[in-house]
Amino acid sequence: MRTALLQSSGRPGSTVENLKVLDEAAGRAAAAGAGLLVTAEMFLTGYAIGDDIARLAEPADGEAADAVAETAARHGLAVAYGYPERDGDTVYNAVQLISAEGTRLANYRKTHLFGCFERDHFTPGDTPVVQAELNGLTVGLMICYDVEFPENVRAHALAGTDLLLVPTAQMHPFQFVAESVVPVRAFENQMYVAYVNRVGPEGEFEFVGLSTLAGPDGVARTRAGRDEQLVLADADPVFLAESRENNPYLKDRRPGLYGSLV
Repeated sequence: MRTALLQSSGRPGSTVENLKVLDEAAGRAAAAGAGLLVTAEMFLTGYAIGDDIARLAEPADGEAADAVAETAARHGLAVAYGYPERDGDTVYNAVQLISAEGTRLANYRKTHLFGCFERDHFTPGDTPVVQAELNGLTVGLMICYDVEFPENVRAHALAGTDLLLVPTAQMHPFQFVAESVVPVRAFENQMYVAYVNRVGPEGEFEFVGLSTLAGPDGVARTRAGRDEQLVLADADPVFLAESRENNPYLKDRRPGLYGSLV
């Protein structure tokens, strides 16, 4: 499945403008043969927008979700987008996957919040593995800091995730996560990992870009730079099956030795 990574911070503070950016990117991605478009963390509203997070937060089935679904259906490709999800009085840092037909497939709430900023504005989710079937692949959802916990990604591997989508807001000086940690996670868990970052200054943060689709061989299939880009690469199920046969980490595990981890 050709996967498009939209490395962009959009227009922080404006859902309307970000939906326009998304629509334009979806058109370009579809024209390039993509079956899936993935945005960065909190793409729909912006990340470093303070109390506007709560003001702009919407339910998973809100007006913005309807607009993304319309975009997905019109361009004929699935869309995974980061946004602040409101559920009553509670706000989560979330990512939602919409099918190419405009159907809501899965919604994930970030389980590991990074730093005081996120803990001040969000409640952590409590469901570690969220998946959906898409174009013959089992697609998993995760957000930024979550991927830095090896237990999180291994849980996805054990649950059969083929392609892990990780919208992120990776900031300076932690670019080694995009450069090194993500490809290692893909290799040690024998899956594809799509890590899609924001870029440039925003509030107190400097986002570093470097979005990548890493393969189960630990090799980046595509790598963005430090500016706004739309990059594409393929998640190949045939190559994935061959790689899992040659690198049987999951088969060779000895769970009885790992009790101290929990």
